[in-house]
Amino acid sequence: MKRILRSLLKTKHSSKIILAVLLICLVVRLLPYFAPIRAADIAQNQLAMQFSDRNGLPLGTLLTRDQEHTSVVPLNQVSPQFIYAILAAEDSSFYHHGALDMKAVIRASKEAIHAKRIVSGASTITMQLARMLDPVPRTLSGKMQEIWLSWRLVAGMNKDEILSAYINRLPMGGNIYGVEAAAQTYFSIPASELNLAQASLLAAIPNNPTYFNPYQHWERLKQRQKYVLNRMVLEKHISGAIANRTSTEKVVFQSSQRGIIAAPHFLFWLANQIPPSKPYKAENQAPLFKGGWGDQSVIRTTINRPLQQFVEAQVQQVISSLAANNVHDAAALVIDNRTGEVLAYVGSPDYFNEAKLGRNDGVQALRQPGSTLKPFVYELALEKGLIRPNTILADVPAHYAIPGAKLYSPTDYTESFLGPVRVRIALANSLNVPAVRVLEKVGVQTFLERLHQLGFEHLNQTPEHYGLGLTLGSGEVSLWELARAYLTIARQGDATPLVGTFSNSPLPTPDSRLPNDTIWQLITNILSDSYARATAFGVDSVLNLPFPAAVKTGTSSNFRDTWTVGFTTDYTVATWVGNFNGEPMRQVSGVTGAAPLWNRIMLHLHENQEPAGFPPPKGLVQLPVCAISGLRPTPDCTSVVQEYFYPEDKSNYERENQFNLPPEYDEWLAKQQQSNFNSTNLRILSPHHGDLFLLYPGEETKQKLEFKLVGNKSAPVEWWLNGEKLDTNATNSLFWNLRPGKWTLEARSGEMSDKVSFKVELANIKPTRRGFSIINS
Repeated sequence: MKRILRSLLKTKHSSKIILAVLLICLVVRLLPYFAPIRAADIAQNQLAMQFSDRNGLPLGTLLTRDQEHTSVVPLNQVSPQFIYAILAAEDSSFYHHGALDMKAVIRASKEAIHAKRIVSGASTITMQLARMLDPVPRTLSGKMQEIWLSWRLVAGMNKDEILSAYINRLPMGGNIYGVEAAAQTYFSIPASELNLAQASLLAAIPNNPTYFNPYQHWERLKQRQKYVLNRMVLEKHISGAIANRTSTEKVVFQSSQRGIIAAPHFLFWLANQIPPSKPYKAENQAPLFKGGWGDQSVIRTTINRPLQQFVEAQVQQVISSLAANNVHDAAALVIDNRTGEVLAYVGSPDYFNEAKLGRNDGVQALRQPGSTLKPFVYELALEKGLIRPNTILADVPAHYAIPGAKLYSPTDYTESFLGPVRVRIALANSLNVPAVRVLEKVGVQTFLERLHQLGFEHLNQTPEHYGLGLTLGSGEVSLWELARAYLTIARQGDATPLVGTFSNSPLPTPDSRLPNDTIWQLITNILSDSYARATAFGVDSVLNLPFPAAVKTGTSSNFRDTWTVGFTTDYTVATWVGNFNGEPMRQVSGVTGAAPLWNRIMLHLHENQEPAGFPPPKGLVQLPVCAISGLRPTPDCTSVVQEYFYPEDKSNYERENQFNLPPEYDEWLAKQQQSNFNSTNLRILSPHHGDLFLLYPGEETKQKLEFKLVGNKSAPVEWWLNGEKLDTNATNSLFWNLRPGKWTLEARSGEMSDKVSFKVELANIKPTRRGFSIINS
């Protein structure tokens, strides 16, 4: 710009050119103040959002960012009675004058001169709208600005557009603006249904909303109503008889519950999901106005209000019962399996209790999920053929070396181990070590990719960050994500969006088909098997319902979070119990924290009709197995159950009659007082086959090796070393003085026997500590 001015100054007629440029700049600057104002220029985009449940019952209203309750409706959806009333009360000649009503101006001026004070105003509806759009001081200059803005409105809009903008901005008391918001708030009806008595009362309020407040100054409002009715008589909208009858008609300002009635966390969460630039459109219904949430006076959600209020009450009751265990917060989510619709959404016990962090949303909060991810790693391993339905897994001590970290040694909740377990038992009882072993087979990267497919979008760290602990809850997920993933199990691998409104655009979520129906059915069968989970939870726990239900619990480290997620053929229910402030609970686990809440909700959902049973895994065959060994039942098997097999595994099942435990069981077997395994076999636990021991000089009489076995159930045992029977009365163990040589150790008990070989060599150095060293095993 400076360069342009310098060049202009060098010209012959520079002063004239500069003057012309300045005039052009001034015109450009003032042009907006002369331009007509169109309806689109003053469209109300930031509006209060009104929500109803699936059956039309109100849930509540979220105010605008300015904390105003504003709703927009077109003129043709406002009761004609109200239009007649507001015109009669505020500007009866509205359709017959321009921005100003000169007759009213002259009349008001004469009255003011005669009375030496302002007796009546001359503001038209257009001028009042100008004042709403741009409040100015009540001075002469302010009045001129108001008149100028009114002219611009008249230049750009027709009368209906001006009236529509006006009645949607009318101050109706407190933070209520517009006739629709007033009708909904004061009478719980839309503006289109206002009768004459209601319409005339509402038309009386804008003159002085505080002075005519219906809750505080009822008699004043009734007097103003009579004025409005008389004006309607003068304008020949109604007769005098109707006016008299209407003024005495009883009208009750019995509003719907103001503010939020139910599901506050859901309403606020939902309001943030659809940006204002994306109009809300009800199903099979065109938007009323362009521009954000204001397109629809009431947003119809999928929530079932009676169910929502029941779940809210149960959350409060369960938290109250757990107060002594330092439990303060809970959340719950109920989903319709058929449609994915959200039927109930409770984010905390009391949204309005700020002191207890009530506004925290436990449905969307990220927390460690404990064991609730285990079903998905088992499903993936089965899908990839890494395990079979009849696979035996080792629930024994295990240790994993993690670079840059301590040795990882997963343990179960009870810090005990069951030894060899079937897949069904491992998953149903939520055993940690088998789950880690299965994840090791699958791979953390592969499992993480599957979790992303299932919608766990917040698991966004590297596989190394989570490690093998991912299946035990080392990541953070939300209750929403868990419910969505379990809905996929309930739908046999069909991932579907969770739906919050009856709109033409579902909320974004993964939508894909995850193969294989049979495996998802098997996972469901395991999670619904109350006898399979009896070891950890007992046969008669809150997880057991009087109808088929699949369920999984989870407890995070240090007892900070407890989860229970499960489903029937009809509904999926997810619950969380914990503390928003991160404090650990006392003596609370998934089955004692979140499970009672899950139980109450499930029983309520099915109190009138039980759900259908789950379909059995198609294509699989059931065969009897020993509950302990997982093999074909033998005469000494104390418990026989039915287990699912792939048809191609049936021949192996028929051939196997013996289960030999591999070395990974040794540490666990060594701690068993009386083993229930290998009942037809002896097993030497110490020494291991192929061990090499060093015998230090001078320690020949002090170094001893324990010979130890399991499986004989206290029957007499003969110990043989290099073909010579040892003279001893020992049964399960004995100690032997080390001697150099190659040795073959054999244990015999009746027809059972076991044999190992080991070496003992002389060491060349004196030991630094007592005992012997194992060089290789």
